Amino acid sequence: MSIAIRKPAEIEILRKANKIVKETLNYLENNIKPGMTLKEIDAMGEDFVRSQGARPSFKGLYGFPASVCTSLNEVIIHGIPDDTKVKEGDILGLDIGTEYKGWYGDAAVTIPIGKISEEDEKLIACAKDALYYAIDIIKPGLRFKELSLELEKFIKSRGYTPLLNFCGHGIGRKPHEEPEIPNYLEHGSPKSGPKIKNGMVFCLEPMVCQKVGIPKILDDKWSVVSQDGLRGSHYEHTVVVVGNRAEILSQA
Repeated sequence: MSIAIRKPAEIEILRKANKIVKETLNYLENNIKPGMTLKEIDAMGEDFVRSQGARPSFKGLYGFPASVCTSLNEVIIHGIPDDTKVKEGDILGLDIGTEYKGWYGDAAVTIPIGKISEEDEKLIACAKDALYYAIDIIKPGLRFKELSLELEKFIKSRGYTPLLNFCGHGIGRKPHEEPEIPNYLEHGSPKSGPKIKNGMVFCLEPMVCQKVGIPKILDDKWSVVSQDGLRGSHYEHTVVVVGNRAEILSQA
């Protein structure tokens, strides 16, 4: 496994690509209203990304047909925008990628549509809190498998379970690079595998299910739900390890 070490100049371009991602997510979160369709939300996101001089990197990636993954309610990741209207009480995952001057950014949030239930608030908080917990403990010498185990332990401590078979990832010149970073210890000892080093850039993205972590892909060939059929949540940041700690690049 070859995990790239980025130079300071490369990190600065990655910072710009990821800042555009976060600004787009902030823009959508501030402007999405009940009654909008997922396609309208996707168009808003694409227009904003392009207005910042970047390209929406998900559009056409592996055949994905849109710029924004819009994952509504029980869809945890990779939701395809359609004519469904969001309504009060929904929760909506927004996952956005950008390409800026040949470098890539990626981040995701799950947002409430209007007032949501206390149960859904806790579900969203689990993914968000797991992400920031993991970012806080990153340091050179920590193994990626140890980080995966810590994510799993955190999610389970809240009474939830991580989605299986999907993971965080390296990012840079490509939208997905080495290493793969599951939100659970997939196999082997946590003391095995590559160690985190200064200069590495990668995405962490807790994907949280309520009862069952086994995924099911819907007929559209993209939307991922849990076999329990219940709502899920998803948060993601791109981070760089510098000065022996993780810094969030996808921070507006």
